[in-house]
Amino acid sequence: MSSIPSVTLNNGAQIPQLGFGVWQVPDAEATAAVHAAIQAGYRSIDTAAIYENEAGTGQAIAQALAGGVAREDLYITTKLWNSGTRDWSGEQGRDAVLREFDASLAKLGLDYVDLYLIHWPRPMHGSYANVWKAFEQLAADGRAKSVGVSNFGQEQLTRLLDESSVVPVLNQVELHPYFPQDELRAFHAEHGIATEAWSPLGQGKDLLAEPALLQIAEKHGRTVAQVVLRWHLQSGVIAIPKSVTPSRIKENLDVAGFELDAADIAAIAGIATGQRIGPDPQGFDWN
Repeated sequence: MSSIPSVTLNNGAQIPQLGFGVWQVPDAEATAAVHAAIQAGYRSIDTAAIYENEAGTGQAIAQALAGGVAREDLYITTKLWNSGTRDWSGEQGRDAVLREFDASLAKLGLDYVDLYLIHWPRPMHGSYANVWKAFEQLAADGRAKSVGVSNFGQEQLTRLLDESSVVPVLNQVELHPYFPQDELRAFHAEHGIATEAWSPLGQGKDLLAEPALLQIAEKHGRTVAQVVLRWHLQSGVIAIPKSVTPSRIKENLDVAGFELDAADIAAIAGIATGQRIGPDPQGFDWN
């Protein structure tokens, strides 16, 4: 991972800027995929309770540790699902979150995770600020070395900043050249919150066939996926691409050795549509 830079979070911890995501990877396939990723050189692995592949991911982590990879060299992220963010308050809400965290930790087979995230804010319930109090406890106990959020907007982040002394280390959001989230990224930068992109390749749909990106890829002798991931890195964004294909897993990691120039960056900015691929977090309320 020497060619992959790290981002220093607001609590001093470091996270590799390029990680491996396992969204939509079945549990039965997660062990092989994560094993291939770690073998290729990834050290940051991103999963979640709702992905239902924490157990398979944990098996791959156990294999890596048995094979000589040091635990402190791995960066493991998982997320609290919406079932743990009901509109509870006080001890009831805190205990519900802690139970969900314990279940994730057991499936992963770990004593701690490096990062624990609230998966969705569910602003229509307003319970995320109570949930965050439990996250503060997990951070204080050291069982989650860092705590953050996912899919939060400025309004929800502002409330956490106003009501808590623990600032989320990062916000993981949909982000790719079609949906670059410039305004939210600026807000993050202002408040010391790192930006992490889910679906950094736009879920591989139209983005990888985008003519402007194809031209840039040809210019640099790279794939479109490598160009897009390079764009994330140069933008200061943490990216967690997903693949179950070993050759693509390696390819996605190979983004050093070339630099996008100003013309490339301008061309990529020109394809932004402002359209999401995933759901709008402000209305997403799936249990």
